Amino acid sequence: MALQKQPGLPSCLRTVRYNQAVMTRDEILLAHRQFLFPSVFHYYKTPLVVARARDQYVFDADGNQYLDFFGGIVTISAGHCNPKVNRAVHEQIDRLEHVSTVFATEPQAALAARLARISPQGRLTKSFFTNSGTEANETAIVTARCYTGASEIVALRHSYHGRSALAMTLTGHSNWRLGGVSQPGVVHAHNAYCYRCPFGLTYPDCEVRCARDVEELIRTTTSGRIAAFIAEPIQGVGGFITPPPEYFRIVEEIVRRYGGLFISDEVQTAWGRTGGKWFGIEHYGVTPDILTSAKGLANGLPIAVTLARPEVADSLKGATISTFGGNPVAATAARAVLDFIEEEDLRANAAETGAFLRARLEELQEKHPLIGEVRGMGLLQALELVRDRGTQEPATPETLELMEATRENRILVGRGGLYGNVIRISPPLNIGKADVDEFIRRLDASFARCHAALAAR
Repeated sequence: MALQKQPGLPSCLRTVRYNQAVMTRDEILLAHRQFLFPSVFHYYKTPLVVARARDQYVFDADGNQYLDFFGGIVTISAGHCNPKVNRAVHEQIDRLEHVSTVFATEPQAALAARLARISPQGRLTKSFFTNSGTEANETAIVTARCYTGASEIVALRHSYHGRSALAMTLTGHSNWRLGGVSQPGVVHAHNAYCYRCPFGLTYPDCEVRCARDVEELIRTTTSGRIAAFIAEPIQGVGGFITPPPEYFRIVEEIVRRYGGLFISDEVQTAWGRTGGKWFGIEHYGVTPDILTSAKGLANGLPIAVTLARPEVADSLKGATISTFGGNPVAATAARAVLDFIEEEDLRANAAETGAFLRARLEELQEKHPLIGEVRGMGLLQALELVRDRGTQEPATPETLELMEATRENRILVGRGGLYGNVIRISPPLNIGKADVDEFIRRLDASFARCHAALAAR
């Protein structure tokens, strides 16, 4: 087919083949600058243009191969372009692609039944499907308010719950609260950030004061009757902040005493990511009333779910729909991902390989003074970088320098934390120990490169 010219577009976009733009790396970057909101940010000084991916590897537009230890922001659970998952998706696309929730479909019903069986204690047996963690959390809050008849919500500082007006209000992280949005009825408790304890205490001598402080928060900043408490078992954007084992048990008892439901935001911590169990909250011995998740459920296809106890779900009276929620293709992908995780025993792999990764990261901590803390669970690990371990001053510029070095060494990691000084590590759940060794070698080289660059200034 001959090339076609499209008038009215910048020259970089006028040449198209089969109605698709034929674009070089530079043309893609130019189009990003011209046609996307500038708030769509990138990690590096020059954005990385990703062209394709397979298993644990991502390839850029120039053909360079990267070892992916971020997994599309904790989303690639079964490896990029997993053949088993994609085969199921291809078959479903040819059978039924979309009809919306006003019709019943086998993929959605079968996935809901599957999730009911694996939910914590098998108690959260009703699902509402949407497309993103933001929507799942919105659904959870509305449901909790309907069930309790109360409206006030307790969230945590350093949390992240999405990008809608309500989700940004729930988020305890100024970097992600855009447009001056703040809805009434939400208060923020201290989180269990042991490395930077807001009370200046040390665990376990602190007796988990941050958890016990939730009661005073409720009594002094709410009406005393709350609808729900929402928390991530491990705070994702906050920098994989991992509470001590007893934190949520203490908070749960307080929340229930004041009439609230417990909502576990598992957008990043579910589907075996934390090792050994399906859901992160299960490590804390707490069974939530509502659980939300997204990301890794469909290995990159858009799907989210709000799981709830039957009596809680039944309180959401009236009619509601989600145009794309429970889409047959996404639901099929989710079932294939869950099958793959079970068949390959990836929950166990996340625990075993995650422990191996943690040990190797702690070796790097001994070698590089920039690493103030190593934390996380399973294949959800983080490094908090500081200029001085005594003062714990955040090493924010140094973290940016390290990110550039990781790109040069062809590894992908994430960045987070209130100060932007936390390296987030979340490879696919089927990663192996040899991959971990190679990742550590490249990360070590990246720290060395970072130190050299800083010393040369």
